[in-house]
Amino acid sequence: MPKQKILIVDDDTNISELISLYLNKECFETRCEENGEDALKAFSEFHPDLILLDLMLPGMDGYQVCREIRRHSQTPIIMLSAKGEVFDKVLGLELGADDYIIKPFDSKELVARVKAVLRRTFVEKPEEPKEEGQIVHLPDLTVNLTNYSVTCMGEHLDMPPKELELLYFLASSPNQVFTREQLLDHIWGYEYVGDSRTVDVHIKRLREKLKDHAAWSLSTVWGIGYRFEVKKQG
Repeated sequence: MPKQKILIVDDDTNISELISLYLNKECFETRCEENGEDALKAFSEFHPDLILLDLMLPGMDGYQVCREIRRHSQTPIIMLSAKGEVFDKVLGLELGADDYIIKPFDSKELVARVKAVLRRTFVEKPEEPKEEGQIVHLPDLTVNLTNYSVTCMGEHLDMPPKELELLYFLASSPNQVFTREQLLDHIWGYEYVGDSRTVDVHIKRLREKLKDHAAWSLSTVWGIGYRFEVKKQG
């Protein structure tokens, strides 16, 4: 089985070499770059399975690199930063990062997070019979977990796996309220080390993609969590 490839982007070569060493010991193939422009070039040449991306880079910063990659790829991105402000974390997640690690970090935690994100991204779904239970049909909305596709108002929507799984989970239990913690457990798994804001960010992205509809909506239940509200017809 070929090694999974990690692209490390950090202008501090001591940190990137150290990260590379830890990941090589875990049998990952790595490549290090020091700035955003070289990172984008390396991304198209190296075809990494995951990117570790420092926020503070000379020239093009980590936010810009993330935004550029997200225009044409869903390759998982973990942001690295000495900035621990909630705003920075939320902005990174909103731009499409899969996780956010604050420096200084423990090497074991970094490796664990890399493995967790890769596991969530490349989890092999058990071969199940392709039954109706894997598809949610609603007026002007079809969420298909079997082939990971969403159609809304006749249009195919591009959606990263976690967004689609969250939408499917909520829509397959209409009008049921779930807390952020329940959604984290169901969609991201118990090993996820992020916080419940991850759920909020994904809900926000889903709302941006799904148009308002008379028959259903993604509702916030204040102080509790979220539900997929399906209105009674006629």
